[in-house]
Amino acid sequence: MSSRRPDPAPPGAGPSLGEILGGRGGALDASAAPAAFVAGFGIAQAAGSPSALLWGGGAALGVGVVVCAIRLARGRRPAAGLAGLLGVAVAVLVALYTGRAVDFFLLQIVSNAASALAWSVSIAVRWPLLGLVVGAALGQRTRWRRDPDLLRGYRRASWVWVGQYLLRLAVFIPLYLAGAVYALGIARVALTWPLVMACIALSWPVLRRALPPGHPGLLHPRAASTGEGPPYSGSGHEA
Repeated sequence: MSSRRPDPAPPGAGPSLGEILGGRGGALDASAAPAAFVAGFGIAQAAGSPSALLWGGGAALGVGVVVCAIRLARGRRPAAGLAGLLGVAVAVLVALYTGRAVDFFLLQIVSNAASALAWSVSIAVRWPLLGLVVGAALGQRTRWRRDPDLLRGYRRASWVWVGQYLLRLAVFIPLYLAGAVYALGIARVALTWPLVMACIALSWPVLRRALPPGHPGLLHPRAASTGEGPPYSGSGHEA
């Protein structure tokens, strides 16, 4: 007899984290402006332009505006698109203020450090950010917190996301200190879309394995005290 534990949240039982978070589109959008900055800066610098930093900043802002417009045209949330454009504008202003192209990536380094800290704290205080994000996307608000199995799963899976921010910092900080603008640009792209996809791919099974056999899945949080939610079937599939 096989000892394999039933899958508590099989693919057919509901959306995966990738489907819920829509990571690919957002990650690709986030890569566009930094790539444009490095390309614009590099081309202008190779041509001997004294305004290479302005060309790089202009390219980043131009691509940022296009990305924001595309997101709005596709019906994405306006706040998310405008926040991304604002981030690009701030990064460009920082680089122009210091006169150093490498400082375009300073905001990204600070953002990753803050994110690693915020996700770690959220796990420690039992309000894992992954649960908040997924719960909001599914319209559950914080009902998942009443389910001790989902709470445990979201806490464990959130550590994967902490890991991605720490990995970026481990790569970005040495390159920033070395003033390696082009290497930072390559690393910024390489550690955005591919890393986000890997993070989603890893955190999904971590979350699923934290759920006991017969748990109805992400779509149906169960309250431990009231028994809220559909009954366990013992098969790991939703009824």
